[in-house]
Amino acid sequence: MNAIEIRNLSKSFRGMYAVDHLNMTVPVGSIYGFIGENGSGKSTTEKLICGHLVPDSGNIKLFGKDYTDAGVRVRVGALIENAGCFPNSSVWDNLMMQAINLGLSNRPDEIDRVLKIVRMEDSARIKFKSCSLGMKQRIGIAMALLGDPALLILDEPINGLDTDGMKIMREILTDITHNYGCTVLISSHILGELEKIATHYGIIRQGKMIQELSAQDMDSRARVFTSLKTKDMRGAKTILQKRFNNVREEDEYIRIYDIDDTESIVEYLIKNGHVVSEIEKNKVGLEEYYIELMSKKGEE
Repeated sequence: MNAIEIRNLSKSFRGMYAVDHLNMTVPVGSIYGFIGENGSGKSTTEKLICGHLVPDSGNIKLFGKDYTDAGVRVRVGALIENAGCFPNSSVWDNLMMQAINLGLSNRPDEIDRVLKIVRMEDSARIKFKSCSLGMKQRIGIAMALLGDPALLILDEPINGLDTDGMKIMREILTDITHNYGCTVLISSHILGELEKIATHYGIIRQGKMIQELSAQDMDSRARVFTSLKTKDMRGAKTILQKRFNNVREEDEYIRIYDIDDTESIVEYLIKNGHVVSEIEKNKVGLEEYYIELMSKKGEE
């Protein structure tokens, strides 16, 4: 069973498609990275799944049932845009108001549970307005986790966070899936961070799903390359281009794509008077894969 199954979903505003016959599959237990440029339809899709918008056409199923089913709706938690908290109320009071709104029983225990998940059990009495951006994002996730949902939908939760904030967020999201069995759909522009936790990806452009793949699929498709540095970068690049087809100078390194035989590269450069100071094998990461895929689609 999949947590989310979307078929031919469309939503238009003033005659323009924001979501255009979209198909999407999110497996149970996955962290699904939803990727696309601004205006590609990510937030609209998430709002449609949450029932905040009504689709023009298409089908949305959550755990095998129609997304409007009352029994399945209570299994969904979401943080879209912001947490919607009262600034002068404490973290605890904001969570209590949400717990009351959801009609939860044993509310204090449930609040303690979600605060522990988001590493904020020692910050419960702080006023919301005094919290950092990272803390506010974690409070929003805590609110979305009230009631122990099986599906968590997050819209750009790591944007604007510092390094420590992003690390904590990664740990929280991994913990939610591994220890609490929650499926996570997360959109983000910070692809390097998303790559560290996502098990599946969906790449959207102009409201259409361009590609869905697992992290393993992406790793197997990603191009290999060798990065190196020499004292004479320009001269080494010229020499390498005589033997190898795809040689580029990027990020202050020479990259030889589709080649990972470092010994032959070093031997060839030494024979031609160039000493290698740094060399390593790599694979194209998510961000480069995404840019390359988008450039190919733009040429079609």
